[in-house]
Formats: sequence, C-alpha cells, structure tokens
Amino acid sequence: MQKLLIIAMGCLMLLTACGSTPRERWRPVHSLLERFPWMYRPEIQQGNIVTQETIDQLKPGMSKRRVSFLLGTPMLADTFHPDRWNYVYTIAKGSKLEDEKHLTLFFDDDHLTRMEGDYKPEPGSERAMEKETVVSVPDYVPEPVGILDWIMSKVGLGRDAADDEHPE
Repeated sequence: MQKLLIIAMGCLMLLTACGSTPRERWRPVHSLLERFPWMYRPEIQQGNIVTQETIDQLKPGMSKRRVSFLLGTPMLADTFHPDRWNYVYTIAKGSKLEDEKHLTLFFDDDHLTRMEGDYKPEPGSERAMEKETVVSVPDYVPEPVGILDWIMSKVGLGRDAADDEHPE
C-alpha cells in the first residue's frame, strides 16, 4: 500500500510539475537546438505579399474594391478605424525574424487618400505603365490546297474556298 501511495504521489508531482513549468526555463534548450546545422528551419511567410509593381499601380482616388483587388484583403482590419487598412508582411527563418514590411492605406468616402509605411510609389512608374508595346503579326497565308481537297470542296464534302480566306 505504501509503494502504491509513493508511486501515485510521484506521478502526481510529475504531472503538476510539467503543467506549471514556465516556458522560459526551456528557452535555452530551444536556442541550443536551433544552432545545430542539421536542424530544419522552415521559412515562414505571413501576411500579404506586396510588391513594388502593385504599389506603383495605386493612385489617389481609387476605390476600396479596386485596392482590395490589387493588394488583397488587409491583414489587420480595425473596427474602430474602418477607413484605415494595414498590410503586414513578415518572413521568419525558424524563430528568427528576417524581414518585416508595413503598409497603411487611408481612405476617405471609399476612396484612397494617402499611404504610409515601408513602400513608396516610384515617380517614373506611371510613365512606364503607359508605354505601349507594339507586336508585329504576319499576314495570313492560306495553306496550299491539294487536288483531293479541291475535288472534295467542289462536290460539297470538303471545306469551302471562303474558309481559306477567313479562318476562324
């Protein structure tokens, strides 16, 4: 009976000790494990990926719907400030934060008025977006018709001469 009581008390102490152990006690162990070269450290991306090209497309006066189409829904939507959208993007390798970017957009009557944060529109980007690209397309040349195709088209079983002139 005494052995059973000692085992029960030992188990109870073990369970309560695990439940009440502060996390800070194990932090040196985790930091030691992270230094090992064979430990896998995944790259963790969180938030909206915002590029300079999308920032250059933003213009004052754009609607919330258009901004949401370009950048996605905001990461932080504040119920007390519905006219302010916060975009946050972080990259971490393991538990080490490598990069963090912020962008805050302000709206007035459903239209973009200003932006703040790590991204700024480039001044020459509007002219670069308006530049046209000219592509030359060669003229249509119908493929030569063989004798069997010509006979079939005359009988009414093949393709017409009009098909050669206006392909679909």
